[in-house]
Amino acid sequence: MEKTNTIDYQEIPTALDAPEIISSPGPEYQADKRPFQGIPTVERSPTGRLWAAWYAGGDWECWQNYVVVVTSDNDGCTWSDPRWVVAPGGTVRAFDPCLWMDPENRLWLFWAQSMAAKVPKNLYMDGRFGVWAMVCENHESNQPTWAAPRYIGDGIMMNKPTVLESGAWLLPISIWKKLKEGEGQAPPLYHDMGKRIGAYAVVSRDSGKTFEYLGKSDQHEKPSFDEHMFVERRDGSIWMLIRTDGGMWETFSCDQGRSWEKGNLSSVRGESSRFFIRRLKSGNLLLVRNDFPEGQQPNRSHLTAYLSEDDGFTWKGGLLLDERSKVSYPDGTESEDGTIYVIYDYNRTEEREVLMASFNESEVLAGRFETGNSRFKILVNKASGSERVAHV
Repeated sequence: MEKTNTIDYQEIPTALDAPEIISSPGPEYQADKRPFQGIPTVERSPTGRLWAAWYAGGDWECWQNYVVVVTSDNDGCTWSDPRWVVAPGGTVRAFDPCLWMDPENRLWLFWAQSMAAKVPKNLYMDGRFGVWAMVCENHESNQPTWAAPRYIGDGIMMNKPTVLESGAWLLPISIWKKLKEGEGQAPPLYHDMGKRIGAYAVVSRDSGKTFEYLGKSDQHEKPSFDEHMFVERRDGSIWMLIRTDGGMWETFSCDQGRSWEKGNLSSVRGESSRFFIRRLKSGNLLLVRNDFPEGQQPNRSHLTAYLSEDDGFTWKGGLLLDERSKVSYPDGTESEDGTIYVIYDYNRTEEREVLMASFNESEVLAGRFETGNSRFKILVNKASGSERVAHV
Protein backbone atom coordinates (compact mmCIF):
# COMPACT_ATOMS: atom_id res chain seq x y z
CA MET A 1 0.00 0.00 0.00
CA GLU A 2 1.39 3.39 -0.97
CA LYS A 3 2.29 5.85 1.77
CA THR A 4 0.44 9.14 2.05
CA ASN A 5 2.27 12.31 1.30
CA THR A 6 2.65 14.07 4.67
CA ILE A 7 5.09 16.82 3.60
CA ASP A 8 4.46 20.26 5.08
CA TYR A 9 4.35 22.30 1.87
CA GLN A 10 4.48 25.56 3.82
CA GLU A 11 8.06 24.77 4.85
CA ILE A 12 9.64 24.05 1.46
CA PRO A 13 10.49 26.11 -1.66
CA THR A 14 7.70 26.68 -4.19
CA ALA A 15 7.75 26.75 -7.99
CA LEU A 16 7.60 30.57 -7.82
CA ASP A 17 10.90 30.76 -5.91
CA ALA A 18 14.14 31.27 -7.85
CA PRO A 19 16.08 28.00 -8.08
CA GLU A 20 19.70 27.35 -7.17
CA ILE A 21 22.08 27.52 -10.16
CA ILE A 22 24.94 25.13 -9.43
CA SER A 23 28.08 26.22 -11.31
CA SER A 24 30.29 23.34 -10.13
CA PRO A 25 27.99 20.30 -10.19
CA GLY A 26 29.14 17.49 -7.89
CA PRO A 27 29.21 13.73 -8.50
CA GLU A 28 25.48 13.39 -7.81
CA TYR A 29 24.75 15.16 -11.12
CA GLN A 30 27.08 13.15 -13.35
CA ALA A 31 26.01 10.69 -16.06
CA ASP A 32 26.60 7.60 -13.89
CA LYS A 33 23.99 8.88 -11.42
CA ARG A 34 21.23 9.58 -13.93
CA PRO A 35 18.73 6.74 -14.59
CA PHE A 36 16.60 8.96 -16.85
CA GLN A 37 17.25 11.90 -19.19
CA GLY A 38 15.82 13.54 -22.29
CA ILE A 39 14.03 16.51 -23.88
CA PRO A 40 17.21 18.26 -25.14
CA THR A 41 17.91 21.66 -26.67
CA VAL A 42 20.89 23.05 -28.61
CA GLU A 43 22.36 26.46 -29.49
CA ARG A 44 25.59 27.76 -31.01
CA SER A 45 27.74 30.78 -30.19
CA PRO A 46 28.90 32.70 -33.30
CA THR A 47 32.52 31.63 -32.73
CA GLY A 48 31.52 27.96 -32.76
CA ARG A 49 30.89 26.87 -29.18
CA LEU A 50 27.94 24.48 -29.00
CA TRP A 51 25.61 24.49 -26.02
CA ALA A 52 23.23 21.70 -25.04
CA ALA A 53 20.79 21.22 -22.18
CA TRP A 54 18.23 18.62 -21.12
CA TYR A 55 16.62 17.44 -17.93
CA ALA A 56 17.29 14.44 -15.72
CA GLY A 57 17.05 13.45 -12.05
CA GLY A 58 14.94 10.65 -10.62
CA ASP A 59 13.78 7.81 -12.84
CA TRP A 60 11.09 9.73 -14.78
CA GLU A 61 9.11 12.98 -14.67
CA CYS A 62 9.08 13.62 -10.93
CA TRP A 63 10.00 15.93 -8.03
CA GLN A 64 13.71 15.12 -8.48
CA ASN A 65 14.07 16.60 -12.00
CA TYR A 66 16.81 19.14 -12.68
CA VAL A 67 18.25 20.77 -15.81
CA VAL A 68 21.81 20.01 -17.04
CA VAL A 69 23.86 22.37 -19.28
CA VAL A 70 26.98 21.21 -21.19
CA THR A 71 29.22 22.69 -23.92
CA SER A 72 31.47 21.60 -26.79
CA ASP A 73 34.37 23.60 -28.23
CA ASN A 74 35.17 21.17 -31.07
CA ASP A 75 31.92 21.18 -33.07
CA GLY A 76 30.34 18.39 -31.03
CA CYS A 77 33.15 15.82 -31.27
CA THR A 78 33.39 15.82 -27.47
CA TRP A 79 31.24 17.40 -24.78
CA SER A 80 31.90 18.64 -21.28
CA ASP A 81 30.55 17.14 -18.09
CA PRO A 82 27.71 19.21 -16.60
CA ARG A 83 28.87 22.83 -16.30
CA TRP A 84 25.68 24.14 -14.72
CA VAL A 85 22.67 22.53 -13.11
CA VAL A 86 19.33 24.19 -12.39
CA ALA A 87 18.12 22.52 -9.19
CA PRO A 88 15.15 24.13 -7.39
CA GLY A 89 15.22 21.72 -4.42
CA GLY A 90 12.44 20.55 -2.17
CA THR A 91 9.68 19.06 -4.28
CA VAL A 92 10.00 21.61 -7.08
CA ARG A 93 11.05 20.11 -10.40
CA ALA A 94 12.94 21.92 -13.20
CA PHE A 95 12.34 20.57 -16.70
CA ASP A 96 11.77 21.30 -20.43
CA PRO A 97 14.79 23.57 -21.06
CA CYS A 98 15.19 25.75 -24.15
CA LEU A 99 18.43 27.43 -25.31
CA TRP A 100 18.13 30.44 -27.61
CA MET A 101 20.53 33.04 -29.03
CA ASP A 102 18.71 36.37 -29.28
CA PRO A 103 19.28 39.08 -31.95
CA GLU A 104 21.60 40.95 -29.56
CA ASN A 105 23.92 37.92 -29.30
CA ARG A 106 22.82 37.01 -25.78
CA LEU A 107 22.31 33.36 -24.87
CA TRP A 108 19.07 32.57 -23.04
CA LEU A 109 18.23 29.46 -21.08
CA PHE A 110 14.51 29.02 -20.45
CA TRP A 111 13.02 26.21 -18.37
CA ALA A 112 9.81 25.29 -16.53
CA GLN A 113 9.22 24.71 -12.83
CA SER A 114 6.37 22.92 -11.10
CA MET A 115 5.55 21.65 -7.66
CA ALA A 116 5.39 17.86 -7.51
CA ALA A 117 4.75 15.23 -4.87
CA LYS A 118 7.19 12.65 -3.50
CA VAL A 119 4.52 10.00 -2.98
CA PRO A 120 3.19 8.72 -5.27
CA LYS A 121 6.07 9.50 -7.58
CA ASN A 122 3.96 10.17 -10.71
CA LEU A 123 2.29 13.31 -9.33
CA TYR A 124 4.46 15.70 -11.29
CA MET A 125 2.40 18.78 -12.25
CA ASP A 126 0.78 21.63 -10.34
CA GLY A 127 -1.32 22.96 -13.26
CA ARG A 128 0.15 26.47 -13.13
CA PHE A 129 3.81 25.67 -13.83
CA GLY A 130 6.04 28.67 -14.58
CA VAL A 131 8.54 29.76 -17.23
CA TRP A 132 11.93 30.88 -15.91
CA ALA A 133 14.91 32.31 -17.81
CA MET A 134 18.47 33.47 -17.33
CA VAL A 135 20.84 35.18 -19.75
CA CYS A 136 24.55 34.73 -20.52
CA GLU A 137 26.24 37.64 -22.33
CA ASN A 138 29.83 36.34 -22.24
CA HIS A 139 29.01 32.93 -23.70
CA GLU A 140 32.21 32.90 -25.78
CA SER A 141 34.56 33.40 -22.80
CA ASN A 142 36.44 30.61 -21.02
CA GLN A 143 34.38 31.23 -17.89
CA PRO A 144 30.82 32.14 -18.97
CA THR A 145 28.53 33.61 -16.32
CA TRP A 146 24.76 33.76 -16.06
CA ALA A 147 22.57 36.57 -14.76
CA ALA A 148 20.13 35.77 -11.97
CA PRO A 149 17.06 33.68 -12.93
CA ARG A 150 13.88 35.61 -13.83
CA TYR A 151 10.28 34.48 -13.66
CA ILE A 152 8.57 35.13 -17.03
CA GLY A 153 5.04 33.92 -16.25
CA ASP A 154 2.72 30.92 -15.92
CA GLY A 155 3.04 27.95 -18.26
CA ILE A 156 5.70 25.94 -20.09
CA MET A 157 7.95 26.89 -23.02
CA MET A 158 10.20 24.22 -24.49
CA ASN A 159 10.55 25.62 -28.04
CA LYS A 160 12.54 28.60 -29.27
CA PRO A 161 11.05 32.10 -29.66
CA THR A 162 10.46 33.54 -33.12
CA VAL A 163 11.75 37.00 -34.03
CA LEU A 164 9.17 38.83 -36.17
CA GLU A 165 9.93 41.29 -38.97
CA SER A 166 8.89 44.05 -36.56
CA GLY A 167 11.71 43.02 -34.22
CA ALA A 168 9.29 41.70 -31.56
CA TRP A 169 9.93 38.31 -30.00
CA LEU A 170 7.09 35.79 -29.97
CA LEU A 171 7.37 33.10 -27.29
CA PRO A 172 5.36 29.83 -27.55
CA ILE A 173 4.15 29.38 -23.94
CA SER A 174 1.45 26.85 -23.08
CA ILE A 175 -0.75 26.36 -20.04
CA TRP A 176 -1.61 22.69 -20.29
CA LYS A 177 -5.06 21.20 -20.26
CA LYS A 178 -6.24 19.51 -17.10
CA LEU A 179 -5.50 15.80 -17.26
CA LYS A 180 -7.91 13.14 -16.07
CA GLU A 181 -8.74 13.62 -12.41
CA GLY A 182 -5.65 12.72 -10.37
CA GLU A 183 -3.50 11.88 -13.41
CA GLY A 184 -0.14 13.59 -13.03
CA GLN A 185 -1.62 16.13 -10.62
CA ALA A 186 -0.13 16.78 -7.22
CA PRO A 187 -2.80 17.68 -4.63
CA PRO A 188 -2.86 19.78 -2.50
CA LEU A 189 -0.55 21.62 -4.91
CA TYR A 190 -2.74 21.61 -8.02
CA HIS A 191 -4.07 24.83 -9.60
CA ASP A 192 -6.99 24.43 -12.01
CA MET A 193 -6.25 27.16 -14.57
CA GLY A 194 -9.70 26.97 -16.17
CA LYS A 195 -10.14 29.42 -19.06
CA ARG A 196 -6.43 30.30 -19.02
CA ILE A 197 -5.55 26.90 -20.52
CA GLY A 198 -4.23 27.10 -24.09
CA ALA A 199 -1.28 27.56 -26.45
CA TYR A 200 -0.25 31.22 -26.12
CA ALA A 201 1.67 33.79 -28.08
CA VAL A 202 3.69 35.81 -25.55
CA VAL A 203 5.43 38.91 -26.89
CA SER A 204 8.42 41.01 -25.88
CA ARG A 205 8.80 44.30 -27.75
CA ASP A 206 11.77 45.53 -25.71
CA SER A 207 14.37 42.78 -26.22
CA GLY A 208 13.32 40.69 -23.25
CA LYS A 209 12.82 43.37 -20.58
CA THR A 210 9.06 42.74 -20.37
CA PHE A 211 6.66 40.09 -21.66
CA GLU A 212 2.94 40.26 -22.50
CA TYR A 213 0.53 37.34 -22.94
CA LEU A 214 -1.41 37.87 -26.18
CA GLY A 215 -3.95 35.47 -27.73
CA LYS A 216 -4.14 31.71 -27.37
CA SER A 217 -5.42 28.71 -29.28
CA ASP A 218 -7.55 26.37 -27.18
CA GLN A 219 -9.96 24.94 -29.76
CA HIS A 220 -7.84 22.18 -31.27
CA GLU A 221 -9.16 18.63 -31.22
CA LYS A 222 -7.59 15.93 -29.03
CA PRO A 223 -5.33 18.38 -27.13
CA SER A 224 -2.09 16.99 -25.76
CA PHE A 225 0.84 19.00 -24.40
CA ASP A 226 0.78 21.64 -27.19
CA GLU A 227 4.58 22.12 -27.58
CA HIS A 228 3.70 24.63 -30.29
CA MET A 229 5.93 26.68 -32.57
CA PHE A 230 5.46 29.81 -34.70
CA VAL A 231 6.41 30.77 -38.25
CA GLU A 232 5.93 34.30 -39.60
CA ARG A 233 4.91 33.86 -43.23
CA ARG A 234 5.87 36.24 -46.01
CA ASP A 235 2.33 37.65 -46.10
CA GLY A 236 2.73 38.78 -42.47
CA SER A 237 0.47 36.13 -40.94
CA ILE A 238 1.68 33.98 -38.04
CA TRP A 239 1.38 30.22 -38.47
CA MET A 240 1.08 28.20 -35.26
CA LEU A 241 1.67 24.43 -35.33
CA ILE A 242 0.53 22.46 -32.27
CA ARG A 243 1.10 18.90 -31.09
CA THR A 244 -2.16 17.01 -30.49
CA ASP A 245 -3.04 13.36 -29.97
CA GLY A 246 -4.69 13.35 -33.41
CA GLY A 247 -1.74 14.74 -35.37
CA MET A 248 -0.38 18.22 -35.97
CA TRP A 249 -2.89 21.07 -35.63
CA GLU A 250 -2.50 24.46 -37.30
CA THR A 251 -4.01 27.89 -36.80
CA PHE A 252 -3.24 31.41 -38.05
CA SER A 253 -3.16 34.95 -36.69
CA CYS A 254 -3.37 38.06 -38.84
CA ASP A 255 -2.77 40.50 -35.96
CA GLN A 256 0.68 39.42 -34.72
CA GLY A 257 -0.65 36.85 -32.25
CA ARG A 258 -3.53 38.67 -30.52
CA SER A 259 -6.26 36.48 -32.01
CA TRP A 260 -6.23 33.05 -33.64
CA GLU A 261 -8.48 31.22 -36.08
CA LYS A 262 -10.21 28.06 -34.89
CA GLY A 263 -7.74 26.03 -36.92
CA ASN A 264 -7.66 22.62 -38.56
CA LEU A 265 -5.70 19.41 -38.67
CA SER A 266 -2.55 20.23 -40.65
CA SER A 267 -1.57 18.46 -43.85
CA VAL A 268 1.85 18.07 -42.21
CA ARG A 269 1.72 14.52 -40.84
CA GLY A 270 3.20 13.90 -37.43
CA GLU A 271 3.27 11.69 -34.37
CA SER A 272 2.03 13.05 -31.02
CA SER A 273 5.47 14.32 -30.08
CA ARG A 274 7.49 17.52 -30.22
CA PHE A 275 8.64 18.62 -33.68
CA PHE A 276 10.99 21.41 -34.77
CA ILE A 277 10.39 24.11 -37.39
CA ARG A 278 12.65 27.08 -38.19
CA ARG A 279 13.19 29.63 -40.93
CA LEU A 280 16.75 29.27 -42.16
CA LYS A 281 19.08 32.06 -43.27
CA SER A 282 18.23 31.17 -46.89
CA GLY A 283 14.56 31.97 -46.26
CA ASN A 284 13.52 28.33 -46.56
CA LEU A 285 11.77 26.49 -43.74
CA LEU A 286 13.27 23.44 -42.03
CA LEU A 287 10.95 20.89 -40.41
CA VAL A 288 12.17 17.94 -38.34
CA ARG A 289 9.59 15.39 -37.23
CA ASN A 290 8.97 11.71 -36.65
CA ASP A 291 7.94 10.26 -40.01
CA PHE A 292 7.03 6.62 -39.40
CA PRO A 293 6.35 4.60 -42.59
CA GLU A 294 2.86 4.59 -44.11
CA GLY A 295 0.77 1.72 -42.76
CA GLN A 296 2.57 1.52 -39.42
CA GLN A 297 1.03 2.46 -36.12
CA PRO A 298 2.11 5.99 -35.13
CA ASN A 299 5.38 5.82 -33.20
CA ARG A 300 8.41 7.93 -32.40
CA SER A 301 10.69 6.58 -35.08
CA HIS A 302 12.30 7.75 -38.34
CA LEU A 303 13.31 11.24 -37.26
CA THR A 304 13.48 13.08 -40.61
CA ALA A 305 14.31 16.60 -41.86
CA TYR A 306 12.33 18.32 -44.66
CA LEU A 307 12.65 21.64 -46.48
CA SER A 308 10.01 24.05 -47.79
CA GLU A 309 10.72 26.79 -50.30
CA ASP A 310 7.14 28.13 -50.33
CA ASP A 311 6.36 29.01 -46.70
CA GLY A 312 5.30 25.50 -45.69
CA PHE A 313 2.71 24.82 -48.39
CA THR A 314 4.83 21.97 -49.81
CA TRP A 315 7.80 20.04 -48.44
CA LYS A 316 10.77 18.56 -50.28
CA GLY A 317 13.54 16.08 -49.63
CA GLY A 318 13.64 13.93 -46.55
CA LEU A 319 16.95 13.41 -44.72
CA LEU A 320 16.61 10.47 -42.32
CA LEU A 321 18.49 11.37 -39.12
CA ASP A 322 17.66 8.28 -37.05
CA GLU A 323 15.48 5.34 -38.06
CA ARG A 324 15.12 3.73 -34.62
CA SER A 325 12.08 3.62 -32.39
CA LYS A 326 12.02 5.93 -29.33
CA VAL A 327 13.91 8.80 -31.00
CA SER A 328 12.14 12.05 -30.23
CA TYR A 329 11.99 15.74 -29.30
CA PRO A 330 14.23 17.46 -31.87
CA ASP A 331 15.54 20.98 -31.39
CA GLY A 332 17.92 22.78 -33.71
CA THR A 333 20.03 25.76 -34.65
CA GLU A 334 22.02 27.04 -37.65
CA SER A 335 25.57 28.35 -37.90
CA GLU A 336 26.72 31.37 -39.91
CA ASP A 337 27.88 29.11 -42.75
CA GLY A 338 24.52 27.34 -43.01
CA THR A 339 25.38 24.18 -41.08
CA ILE A 340 22.28 22.86 -39.32
CA TYR A 341 22.53 21.18 -35.91
CA VAL A 342 19.65 19.03 -34.62
CA ILE A 343 19.65 17.47 -31.16
CA TYR A 344 17.22 14.78 -29.91
CA ASP A 345 16.88 11.98 -27.35
CA TYR A 346 16.87 8.20 -27.69
CA ASN A 347 15.08 5.86 -25.27
CA ARG A 348 15.03 8.04 -22.15
CA THR A 349 15.00 5.27 -19.52
CA GLU A 350 17.07 2.51 -21.15
CA GLU A 351 19.63 3.81 -23.66
CA ARG A 352 19.31 7.30 -22.11
CA GLU A 353 21.20 8.95 -24.96
CA VAL A 354 21.22 12.55 -26.13
CA LEU A 355 22.30 12.64 -29.79
CA MET A 356 22.96 15.22 -32.50
CA ALA A 357 23.18 15.44 -36.29
CA SER A 358 24.82 18.16 -38.42
CA PHE A 359 24.03 18.67 -42.10
CA ASN A 360 23.12 21.30 -44.71
CA GLU A 361 20.12 22.22 -46.85
CA SER A 362 21.32 20.46 -49.99
CA GLU A 363 21.52 17.19 -48.07
CA VAL A 364 17.94 17.60 -46.86
CA LEU A 365 16.82 18.00 -50.49
CA ALA A 366 18.99 15.08 -51.68
CA GLY A 367 17.83 12.85 -48.80
CA ARG A 368 21.35 11.72 -47.95
CA PHE A 369 24.52 12.88 -46.18
CA GLU A 370 26.94 13.99 -48.90
CA THR A 371 29.84 15.88 -47.30
CA GLY A 372 32.58 14.85 -44.91
CA ASN A 373 31.57 17.62 -42.55
CA SER A 374 28.08 16.25 -42.04
CA ARG A 375 27.46 13.68 -39.33
CA PHE A 376 24.61 11.78 -37.71
CA LYS A 377 24.04 9.97 -34.39
CA ILE A 378 26.71 12.08 -32.68
CA LEU A 379 26.68 11.11 -29.00
CA VAL A 380 26.30 14.16 -26.76
CA ASN A 381 25.72 12.26 -23.53
CA LYS A 382 24.79 8.79 -22.30
CA ALA A 383 23.51 8.24 -18.78
CA SER A 384 24.12 5.03 -16.86
CA GLY A 385 22.70 5.58 -13.38
CA SER A 386 20.60 2.92 -11.72
CA GLU A 387 19.40 4.63 -8.54
CA ARG A 388 17.09 7.54 -7.93
CA VAL A 389 19.15 10.42 -6.60
CA ALA A 390 17.56 13.15 -4.50
CA HIS A 391 18.60 16.77 -4.97
CA VAL A 392 17.09 18.28 -1.84
